[in-house]
Amino acid sequence: MKKSTMTITVAVIIITAAFFFTRNSEVEAGKYDDFAKCITEKGAIFYGSFQCVHCTTQKNMFGNSMQYVNYVECGPLGGPQTLACQQAGITGYPSWIIGNIKYEGVQQFNRLAELTGCQLPQ
Repeated sequence: MKKSTMTITVAVIIITAAFFFTRNSEVEAGKYDDFAKCITEKGAIFYGSFQCVHCTTQKNMFGNSMQYVNYVECGPLGGPQTLACQQAGITGYPSWIIGNIKYEGVQQFNRLAELTGCQLPQ
């Protein structure tokens, strides 16, 4: 394959992929905004660490709506656990505190809805 043909092929693949991912993120943007706002209003707090793979999974479930979740970073820049997390008794990540009860591990949306009384989007 000639170098120019290879370059064009790669460019088409990159443009197609960029279009696909941009289009999908627009469709999902804000899908869980109301749900995230509701669980925050109900007092749910998500404790995690940027180094935690399961925390990243939980954050990714919310997508752009994560901005409305009451999130507490427990290990900023990989340092020692923050005082807020120590005082909350956080020993593992991710952890949620809802109604003064701690729930450890990734929480599925239906479970968060059940615990807070918030409605999931249809």
